Amino acid sequence: MPSWKAAAPVVGFDLDLTLLDARAGIRATFAALSGETGVSVDAELAVSRLGPPLESELAHWFPAAQVPAAAARYRELYAVHALPVSRPMPDARAAVDAVRRLAGRVVVVTAKSTALARASLDRIGIAADVVEGALFARTKGAALRAHRVDVFVGDHLGDMIGAREGGALAVGVTTGPCSAGDLHTAGADVVLTRLGEFPPWLLGEDTRRR
Repeated sequence: MPSWKAAAPVVGFDLDLTLLDARAGIRATFAALSGETGVSVDAELAVSRLGPPLESELAHWFPAAQVPAAAARYRELYAVHALPVSRPMPDARAAVDAVRRLAGRVVVVTAKSTALARASLDRIGIAADVVEGALFARTKGAALRAHRVDVFVGDHLGDMIGAREGGALAVGVTTGPCSAGDLHTAGADVVLTRLGEFPPWLLGEDTRRR
């Protein structure tokens, strides 16, 4: 078993449905956007497939030429409707604390914009050493390599693809839209049913690598 790339583990986390539960606020944001634009967005359907970039979801509802403006307005509305009701996912703080107990670094890599990702983490009381936004699937890999991430934790197929692309051990959690089987198929090395399983797993992995 190879050792960590640095003296202590560098652990990357996805944001939505891995560390952050913003589903109620996302529904409210889509409702507000629909009210302003007159375009009926099925917020429940949109929330059921969180993970890819916002523009990918908006492309299901708006003509291509209108997507950039709709995305910009959505992000403005998100700050009003979603940030105040954002919550940590169960055991999210414990998962991050486990990295800190090993003197490790926390890198959040997400499809959410960097500004909203940072604001969301502030809201739920989680501190990251690095926040990289507007990245998904393979584009996450470049950030993981740049920050020498050893382990990447996420709930979506795109997270597993990004982890493999970035040379990180891929840890899937079934807290989002993807099943354990789907996560394994996408390249997960380990699949956990909840983040509460991550601290003991990380401790065991650290022991093996030392």
